[in-house]
Amino acid sequence: MAAISSTISAYYNKFVNTIKARPRNAAITSTALALAISLAWVVQDFHDWKAFGTGGTPPTWAGYWRMTKIRVNRRIHTLLQLGKDDLIDASTLSASGPKYLDPDNIPVRGGKRPQLVSRTMPQRQVPYKSDAIEPGVAERVSDMTAIFAARYSDILDLKPSKTEGGSADAIYAKLSLPTLNERAKRDRILTTEIAHHHPSELSFHVWLSEADAKTVVEKGWGQRFPMASVDKGWTMVYAPRTMPEVDVVERIVKAGIAWVSGVVV
Repeated sequence: MAAISSTISAYYNKFVNTIKARPRNAAITSTALALAISLAWVVQDFHDWKAFGTGGTPPTWAGYWRMTKIRVNRRIHTLLQLGKDDLIDASTLSASGPKYLDPDNIPVRGGKRPQLVSRTMPQRQVPYKSDAIEPGVAERVSDMTAIFAARYSDILDLKPSKTEGGSADAIYAKLSLPTLNERAKRDRILTTEIAHHHPSELSFHVWLSEADAKTVVEKGWGQRFPMASVDKGWTMVYAPRTMPEVDVVERIVKAGIAWVSGVVV
């Protein structure tokens, strides 16, 4: 990454010096400078996007432009609505229907919500500094889906996440389950995927009932997914920082297992 930034900087400085040496007028110089800065930003943003994981999109320039269009469209939508679609606003989620989390027994998450990466897709938080995470937390998070799959092998499969383009493992409810949620049978995007974590910063995506998603958002443990085409229960769960927070995240994932598989674990 340092080599890339150095190369961008070198080309940028050379371009700026050329402009200064042969100025025609201030307008042309300003425009050229703006274009150079924009180009440098786009190249850096492309490599940052790949580093955080691409959310299932091919890590190519074509994939990047596809995600950028989603990002721009969301900004335009926000402007037209004369306000921001606040993903931590749980008012759009229904409190009725199945619940596998008891709101009274889910504590309010301590501290501020984590900062999110500015891109709409993939939905990621800015990684915590290493000293903000207790020893052992990263290992528990990284092993969580595999442990659940092994523990409940009669109802779960562990396989590459379709929604992450195979870049992370996910737990899926078995298609043969007689208790399988009818939504999972019909959903072409999530299919029977329940949860996966993001190795780059240890957050999760979990498919919850809408009522449980509302609890998670209201209690500060996560936020809504930004794409209206995805089921409302598909929720981003923030990376845990302490062992007690991992315990809460495990309860959230278990709620997802119950919602999709129809089996309470």
